[in-house]
Amino acid sequence: MTKHAVGRLAGSLLAVAALAAPADAAARGSRGKRAAPAAATVAVDYGINLAGLPIGTARLAGSFDRDRYAMDVSAVLTGLVGAITGGKGSARASGSFSAAPQPGAFAIATQTASSGIAVRMALAHGNVVQAEITPPLIDMQDRVPVTPANKRGIIDPVSALLMPTQGRGEPLDPENCNRTLPVFDGATRFNVVLSYAETRPVQKPGYAGQVLVCNARYQAVAGHRPDRPGVKFMEENREMSVWLAPVEGTRVLIPLRISVLTTIGTNIIEATRWSQGGNPTTTATAGAAGGSVAQASLAGQ
Repeated sequence: MTKHAVGRLAGSLLAVAALAAPADAAARGSRGKRAAPAAATVAVDYGINLAGLPIGTARLAGSFDRDRYAMDVSAVLTGLVGAITGGKGSARASGSFSAAPQPGAFAIATQTASSGIAVRMALAHGNVVQAEITPPLIDMQDRVPVTPANKRGIIDPVSALLMPTQGRGEPLDPENCNRTLPVFDGATRFNVVLSYAETRPVQKPGYAGQVLVCNARYQAVAGHRPDRPGVKFMEENREMSVWLAPVEGTRVLIPLRISVLTTIGTNIIEATRWSQGGNPTTTATAGAAGGSVAQASLAGQ
């Protein structure tokens, strides 16, 4: 269930983990040169709840240096669910961005008590140049084939969490919700279609201000098994949303909250703490300038 629910929204919308903040870049040239500004960094801790019950924690951390980014994500199931499944995972992506992320590398590893999956991809200009899944997918005759065209013009699941500002470049412009994320996780190709719902105030430890609330829809493209109930449920699911918060000192937004209706209740991944570095303030204010473990959604594996 959660492999299709959490994993599908914004492409495995949250395996989430700490990225060590890069050291401040210092000028090494001749006298008179100033130190380059530190990259803006953000780290967000999340709680994962299913049908009102806490089932895990997650963390997202990113570094943004001009038009370059690096993001790490990880999640772990806790309590009884964690004891039964042993579920945990971590992922990393890096690349550049303008109107959309242009990933160069992506890797994810997930593990349960009985199995594990690892995916690695190399990309160039939005096109997959190499992909590896360990262990390989089981050959299912009812799986929609992934063609070479399905691997072009895509973003990976972690990069899908990064939303560069659009239009006038204002972080709270509703147009920042209106976009389609063409996600490929190494096995399946799907779209996450976002649309503007509302703007609302939020108060969290480390974050106070407005967020964009976007509705989300899942569209299967390739690599899925269309007759599986989970795929059909997600394609018809109208109860999915993501709250986007701006990262101060950058022109990007990242999720503060993700909500996905599943067959056994609503899965909510919501920030419990937000912290920033690389700029003068550590508390973001949106009005300022500017169930499993989420994993590569290997449907049917």
